Parts: sequence; structure tokens; C-alpha cells
Amino acid sequence: MPNTKTNIPFKGTQEQERELREALHELKGTPGALMPALQKAQHIYGYLPIEVQKMVANGLSFPLEEVYGVATFYSQFSLTPKGKYKISVCIGTACYVKGAGGILEKLGQGLGISNGQCTPDGKFSLDGCRCIGACGLAPVITINDDVYGRLVPDDVDKILDKYRAMD
Repeated sequence: MPNTKTNIPFKGTQEQERELREALHELKGTPGALMPALQKAQHIYGYLPIEVQKMVANGLSFPLEEVYGVATFYSQFSLTPKGKYKISVCIGTACYVKGAGGILEKLGQGLGISNGQCTPDGKFSLDGCRCIGACGLAPVITINDDVYGRLVPDDVDKILDKYRAMD
């Protein structure tokens, strides 16, 4: 079951809601409308909290359970907010065998969050992910488009400090 707990309250704007309602109005009654509606909603809000799922369900006249089922089935959707710096820890076989679990744990400790969560300031989010195809660099993390490989837990603080200093 995905981690759907967040320590960040939903803060949708009227502009975001207007944009989503317009998109839902255009999609309503179209076969297969749920996927593009959820994609649009995630594009607008950055994630799919229950408040947004309810808007999609109401706007398309779908049961909320069906919206939730699709949102949790596909990995492209997130029920929790993502930070400015999206940290992904590869936990594929090669990375895991070479210590990715320790990297994930150290990142969680350094950020004060668990896998699937976002820091309260919205700066960092942390997610374990499947193989990213950089097995030769195992263990690997990505932070947005930056790739870090051949890591050990002692590397984590220096990497986090680099991003903390960017703001």
C-alpha cells in the first residue's frame, strides 16, 4: 500500500481548481476520460491528494473508489506532494545488493522523513524506485536530473548540504 500520509496540508488555489474544472468539463462523457483527467490534475497540482481525487470523481461522475484505484495502481501518479528536490533511491536488485537500503535510511534520517514523504518546508521528497538502468554505478540516487552513483551512507550529508545551500 502506498504511503498516503503527508505532513503538508493541501493548499490548492482557486486558479488551480478553475483549471481542473475546465479540463474535467471537456473530458466528461469521453470514453477513457479518467486517465487523462488524473494526468491533468497531477500536472496542475503536482500530486493527487484526496481533495483533488474528489474533484475528479465529481467532475466526471465516477465513484471516488474508482478514481482512487486508478491513482494508486499506476506509478506515474503520486498521492503525496513532491519537493522542489525530488530524491529517488534506486532499490532495484543491483543497487539494493550494494547498499541502497542504507542510503535510503540515511537520507530519511537526514531529512526527517520516511520513504514516500516530503519535508514540511516542501524542499525535499524521498522515494524508493525500481531500477533506473545505472546498475554499473550502484547504488544510485537521483535528485531531479542529477545522478549520484557508487554511494555509501557517509556521502549523504554532503549531497544534502549541496541542495540545502542552493536556496
